Amino acid sequence: MIGNVIDRRKKPYVWKNVTAIMEPTWHDNSCTGADQAEQGKGEGVGYQEFADISVSLAMLTAYKMDFMVTVFLYDLGDGISEVPANTWTKKRNK
Repeated sequence: MIGNVIDRRKKPYVWKNVTAIMEPTWHDNSCTGADQAEQGKGEGVGYQEFADISVSLAMLTAYKMDFMVTVFLYDLGDGISEVPANTWTKKRNK
């Protein structure tokens, strides 16, 4: 389910091909003024990067997650890009 969306695109009207990164929303708990999300079982400390996805498919994917995620949207090719796309990792880089 979607907890939050952070749009870091420089081209906000491009929606067919973007990079989306999803991570458990509780990662944001330490941010000043953040609402607090509980860490559930199976959420881990990783993130998932979709290197080439539409905004609508990214939102649908996030909506179908079993736990609350924050979705970060980037211009295509921006974002983390140091791990294979569509894999959960144990790294956390923001």
